[in-house]
Amino acid sequence: MPPQETGLTCNSWYGKFHLEMHWWHAAHFPLWGRTPLLEKSLPWYTKILPAAKEIAARQGYPGARWPKMVGPEGLDSPSNIGPLLLWQQPHPILYAELCRQAHPNRETLRLYRDIVFETAEFMAAFAWLDPRTGRYNLGPPAIPAQENHPPRETWNPTYELVYWAHALKLAQQWLTALGEKPPALWEKVRANMAPLPVEDGVYLAHENCPQTFTERNRDHPSMLMALGWLPGEGVDRETMRRTLKKVMAEWKWPDTWGWDYPMVAMTAAALGEPQIAVDALMKETPKNVYLPNGHNYQRPNLHLYLPGNGGLLAAVALMATKWDAFPKDTWTVRHEGLKALL
Repeated sequence: MPPQETGLTCNSWYGKFHLEMHWWHAAHFPLWGRTPLLEKSLPWYTKILPAAKEIAARQGYPGARWPKMVGPEGLDSPSNIGPLLLWQQPHPILYAELCRQAHPNRETLRLYRDIVFETAEFMAAFAWLDPRTGRYNLGPPAIPAQENHPPRETWNPTYELVYWAHALKLAQQWLTALGEKPPALWEKVRANMAPLPVEDGVYLAHENCPQTFTERNRDHPSMLMALGWLPGEGVDRETMRRTLKKVMAEWKWPDTWGWDYPMVAMTAAALGEPQIAVDALMKETPKNVYLPNGHNYQRPNLHLYLPGNGGLLAAVALMATKWDAFPKDTWTVRHEGLKALL
């Protein structure tokens, strides 16, 4: 099963595991040549697929809507965040793709086909066509990765728009590789997602975000996740560069979480900004502290936060392989066995 955010060390979040965090716990394994450690928990998604399909059907959608905070049975816990959170939805497609790149064979395609198909079916149906613009929107209601936005007033979050399109593209590639014809709606949605919201030359958290970097510059700077964490199809690199530099200068870092620092580093690395990438990983701030035992400190009652550890492993692997993103004047980097799979 996916781990909770403190693993087996202590009981955090009532023993539940959070599916949006599974990427940070486990996506680094294939990058470090340990794909079986990711694959161990993927059959669990097949096991709870009926529960995820029931959630989608209850809301009037086909396919599977993956829950957020769950126990072993995959039942969504009562929450004012979980039922409306979006960014865990495409995750299983990305996990399957990581496994396919590590094991490029038909058996991998067959093994995860249903997870990929049902995930994409929901995603394509969830995006709704705005007849005024001819574009597909996400929300409202919606809660983006930066959770401090009111869901009824939130739509078209930057990161989730890019992730939706990327996952639908991967899902089509999967069915094509299996000799199946992807549903036409998948490509129609992918090719016509709403444009990424921009104001004053930087990306917004979402289209209706009233304050770019004033009231909302806390929690996760999730607009950066559209590039680095993802390949960034449709992202304007100079707009993202301005966004990155504004985040580095103005974000309220004491209100962040441990995985924000490697996430920022991946965006900087993808933009060819190796010094900013290293500065993000080494930033002196309480939420970026690693204790002598390796635990990523979060707050006095949460000394262990595993998504920060997993994020650091993912960022270092990709910085060393995909982008060669360490400053040449101060770093000499050698690596062995790391893989640029994302």
